[in-house]
Amino acid sequence: MNLQAPVECAARSLLGALLARGDVLLRITEVEAYGGPEDGASHARHGRTPRNAPMWGSPGRAYLYFCYGMHWLLNVVTGPEGEAAAVLIRSTEVMAGLDTVLARRGTSKATPLLCAGPAKVAQALGLDGAFDGHDLLAPGGLELRPGAPLERILAGPRLGIGFARPEDQARPWRFADAASGAVLKPRMLASWES
Repeated sequence: MNLQAPVECAARSLLGALLARGDVLLRITEVEAYGGPEDGASHARHGRTPRNAPMWGSPGRAYLYFCYGMHWLLNVVTGPEGEAAAVLIRSTEVMAGLDTVLARRGTSKATPLLCAGPAKVAQALGLDGAFDGHDLLAPGGLELRPGAPLERILAGPRLGIGFARPEDQARPWRFADAASGAVLKPRMLASWES
């Protein structure tokens, strides 16, 4: 993982990394990069606010926000402090703690899409606003751990940002593990070339 890199590079480096909380271990399979104030799709586009304050902090911090008044969504702050870049964790695969994840998700079906979607990721980890600003690189609580590098990465436009400028909507800043079944709308993605 390279959380100090430009946000799109940091996002790719998070693929395959692990999120751990208690007995639950999730492998990151899909992410979206959000730049600082210059990115019209970013929460930082209007400057620093109480809601987005963790984005302006040091890399490796959690930025959680409440979406549609229903779901918590987890982001990992990246880049230099003050840049306000963050990576949304869109999808994961369960590596350990399946029974806990099923209970938190309120289902008995362990499908590949069990944690495909940012709200499902936060549910699987049992997250709420108390984790906003949490140091993901410190042991205990919620941890971000390195994982195995991927062989193939897919890339394409980010989802749900129709409000953003056309050039921001077109950025291929959604990245996914090409070998994973835990990816939303994979047909909208293409092989990424460095």
